Amino acid sequence: MYRILVCDDEKEIVEVIRIYLEEAGYEVICCFDGEEALRKLKQETIHLIILDIMMPKIDGLTLARKIRRTNPVPILFLSAKTQDTDKIIGLNAGADDYICKPFQPLELTARVKSNLRRYISLGGFNQPELLKTGGLTIDNAKKEVRVDGELIRMTPTEYNLLFFLTSNKGRVFSIPQIYEQVWNEPFDGAEKKVVVHISHIRDKIEINPKNPRYLKIVWGLGYKIENLE
Repeated sequence: MYRILVCDDEKEIVEVIRIYLEEAGYEVICCFDGEEALRKLKQETIHLIILDIMMPKIDGLTLARKIRRTNPVPILFLSAKTQDTDKIIGLNAGADDYICKPFQPLELTARVKSNLRRYISLGGFNQPELLKTGGLTIDNAKKEVRVDGELIRMTPTEYNLLFFLTSNKGRVFSIPQIYEQVWNEPFDGAEKKVVVHISHIRDKIEINPKNPRYLKIVWGLGYKIENLE
């Protein structure tokens, strides 16, 4: 069962969302301010977050930025601010979707399903939950990457890219294929974006990035994670 965190200081709205999402088969955790939401994120495995923007203690935009530093979980903003500029600000803060109040509960449920599907396709919490090749281990339930037991800190994009390649270890993917799978949009020629993230991952997981053991280039074809098992 997927677990959804709903955070809004209007308790009536939280209750409506809870009812509809539970009817759709989700487990719902309710919060009423940003600090409480941060605590819940540390205590629970959350698969999607619904946030109001105007909240006490920590507002939604600040909270989204904090979450995005370490966690790729989908974030949906639910806000009475309806201007296009408000939506752009929300998306730039790290949100995956933006829904205006008042909202249709069935539309909200559909958006939740859509974002969860996209997250799964990116390897956000896909099966299997534990991937391993040589000394490289990815625990997807905990969103942890370890090399020879040492915890490796990664950005959400680095994590998704590494998870995608490791889920298909031994298979070579071109830069356009990697971009479309990880960024979930048509390739726009931004090869450097992929190459830079590959370089950052190598710096973190390889003893010698210039002679990598795990993340290898296949000249003229693309990149792969070596199958060491």
